[in-house]
Amino acid sequence: MFGLKYIQFDAMTYVIRYKNGEVAKEGRGLSFFYFAPNTSIAAIPMGSNDVNFIYTETTADFQEISVQGQITYKIENPKQLAEVLDFTVDGKGVYKTDDYEKLNERIINEAQTATAAFIRKLQLMEAVTSFDALGKVISEYLQNSSTIGSLGITPLSVNVLAVKATPEMSRAMETKAREELQKKADEAIYERRNFAVEQERMIQQSELNTEIAVEEKKKEIAQKQMERQVAEAENQRKIREMRIEADISVENKRQGLIDMQVSNEKKNADAKGYSIETMLKPYRDLDWKMLMALNGSGDPGSNIAMAFRELAENAGKIENLHISPDLLNTLVKKRG
Repeated sequence: MFGLKYIQFDAMTYVIRYKNGEVAKEGRGLSFFYFAPNTSIAAIPMGSNDVNFIYTETTADFQEISVQGQITYKIENPKQLAEVLDFTVDGKGVYKTDDYEKLNERIINEAQTATAAFIRKLQLMEAVTSFDALGKVISEYLQNSSTIGSLGITPLSVNVLAVKATPEMSRAMETKAREELQKKADEAIYERRNFAVEQERMIQQSELNTEIAVEEKKKEIAQKQMERQVAEAENQRKIREMRIEADISVENKRQGLIDMQVSNEKKNADAKGYSIETMLKPYRDLDWKMLMALNGSGDPGSNIAMAFRELAENAGKIENLHISPDLLNTLVKKRG
């Protein structure tokens, strides 16, 4: 009635009430009555906002690509933004101008400027795979942009969703990619075969090394056995030498004993001979007849034996000798 109106805003909207061109009241989530002829109201949304973008650029090899993504930002200084762009609303809270859309355009323009500087340094194949790098470039550029700073907003995140070439180049790249994949598949098959061959060679080499090691071990064992046999033969030789030396020593001692026994026996014989010589010395020059007479046993047989001996000594002088059988029998009986 008579230009007096009431308006109410939610808590996510920063409201600036101007009266006669001067700020009369400001804050979030305001509600008030106002006189329309001398009052204007600016409403700036405080929540985070998403800006979708898609634009085309040219790579270093003069190929056209399209870049699609999303930028999320938040208004940090609504009063500063209200001084740059017109966020005035009518009595129903509807924006009177399209400056809200201009804000998004300015953000997109800054993002496209950063994209162009980055993409024009890359070849097509590099560009279509540069999602993460491009997102970081755009984010850093917006953070340092004076234009973004003058708007009183803060970029929260930048997501590059797609970097695409033209359909013709996409098909060409797909063909090339398939060829590369086929080449890699062939290389993988070759590598698997080469790996299998190498593994087989390693197994054969290992088996050969094992056989060599076994032969070396056998050779070492045979050498050890030979050394043991040589050592045993040497020990046996030493034992035989020791036994021979012992036998020689025993024989030497035995020979010494025999020599000593012979010497003693010789000495005994010499002593006996000397004793007999001494005993016989007085009778050496005597006639045996005298000795027989001295023996004086008076044995008739002995006397007869002496008589026969004298006959034998004088056999050349005797022509005939007659011994009767009775006499011979008598002599034999007496001797028996």
